[in-house]
Amino acid sequence: MYSAPDRVTLPRNSDGVFTEIAGTYDLINKILSFGQEQNWRRRAIAKLPPGRLLDLGSGTGAALPVLGEFEVVGLDPEAAMLSISPIRQKVVGYGERLPFPDGSFDAVFSAYVFRNLTSVDETLAEIGRVLRPGGKAAIVDLGRPRNQWLARIHRLGSALVLPTIGTLVGSRDSYSYLHRSLDKLAPPEELYADGPLAVESVWRMGVFGFVYGAILVNE
Repeated sequence: MYSAPDRVTLPRNSDGVFTEIAGTYDLINKILSFGQEQNWRRRAIAKLPPGRLLDLGSGTGAALPVLGEFEVVGLDPEAAMLSISPIRQKVVGYGERLPFPDGSFDAVFSAYVFRNLTSVDETLAEIGRVLRPGGKAAIVDLGRPRNQWLARIHRLGSALVLPTIGTLVGSRDSYSYLHRSLDKLAPPEELYADGPLAVESVWRMGVFGFVYGAILVNE
């Protein structure tokens, strides 16, 4: 594992959050998703072209078992998360300033990361830069259901459940942050519509459709 030579320090809402919960993060994700988080990843990864893949926001490397034959490079700003990861090629860095040459990857995958970014626009531009022409990015993340009433129910549920889990694992503030982050971004159908990458498809998964997948193409 190495630190990117041109790494920059960016202000972030999530600084320290994932360092604090690194040891329990994957287990809690599995519980909250009723064991479906890998299936959600797998569905998106199946739509990517083969070759060299950047796992953006790789964290503990939880996606590696479903990344198949890809040559995987994991990038994350949290060294504590990467230190747990089984991925062999690991880089400490930010999505907003990817430390790779233009056209370095055939595919980019990112799961449960975009709502924690400082700048979605800068990250999408960087993804487009490091993807080869015709390369694709698959994004899986959480948000609120599209239906107004279901969104209210979901917001109430996460306000109660996530801080309670945080209290049980000794990280109440971290999980309270995760609850707030679900309201940070526009729905994916709007978020990626006018970006630098073409939208190939967007779909919903999970209870009430609070999980989404998106495939973006570097045309």
